[in-house]
Amino acid sequence: MHTTHEKFEEMATILKQEKIAEGIYSMWLGTKEIAAHAKAGQFVSLYCNEGSRLLPRPISICEIDQKEHAVRLVYRVVGKGTDEFSGMDAGMQLKVVGPLGNGFPKGEKKAFLIGGGIGIPPMLELAKELDCEKQIVLGFRDELFLMDEFKEQGEVYIATEDGSAGTKGNVLDAIRENALTADVIYACGPAPMLRALKEYAQENDIECWISMEERMACGIGACLACVCKSKEVDAHSNVKNKRICKEGPVFAAGEVDF
Repeated sequence: MHTTHEKFEEMATILKQEKIAEGIYSMWLGTKEIAAHAKAGQFVSLYCNEGSRLLPRPISICEIDQKEHAVRLVYRVVGKGTDEFSGMDAGMQLKVVGPLGNGFPKGEKKAFLIGGGIGIPPMLELAKELDCEKQIVLGFRDELFLMDEFKEQGEVYIATEDGSAGTKGNVLDAIRENALTADVIYACGPAPMLRALKEYAQENDIECWISMEERMACGIGACLACVCKSKEVDAHSNVKNKRICKEGPVFAAGEVDF
């Protein structure tokens, strides 16, 4: 999995931006090189125009449109950086670096595509790229988003914490309630969800790939702010860590400890 990718720094133009749920925005960015080279599961680092915010904000790629030289980012406003992005309009420009990290490996086995919270957007591009039987299981806290786009890609099952749509509970509750089975899991979301899926995969002897939705600072493997515990000793730091931005964000579930 540890391959070196070409990455590019571009001044990207916002083609379109809209609010799609409470605190969640969808932004299409015009980027020639990044759109040409990106794959499902990778991310970009987006730089603020406001000079005091030096660190870029890493945001997963939701969709790639190579014909239009564009990538779609769907993000949640969590701080000043993402708040700045959410106030920008079409025609404005942002510095962006990418594509970064390792994406999902693609196979032809019957697959679960599982997203939780802001880990849902990167599963959309994967759903488009995978040429196999797929069941999409999405876990929301409350308000649903991206539903129309996912329904175009396969059968969609939903879990909500409050039971307002689909299964009341989490993604595993939805899998059990609908008696779903698969041979491989691709997942992105919060750590408790990934931990539960790792256990589920081990119990059922299913191949499992997880994208670690950690807060990355530099995005290029230098700062070690985003490390997770790993089974193996990392050559970079000589301890049992992997850098999520560099060795990940996608890992075989067996490679990482939560």
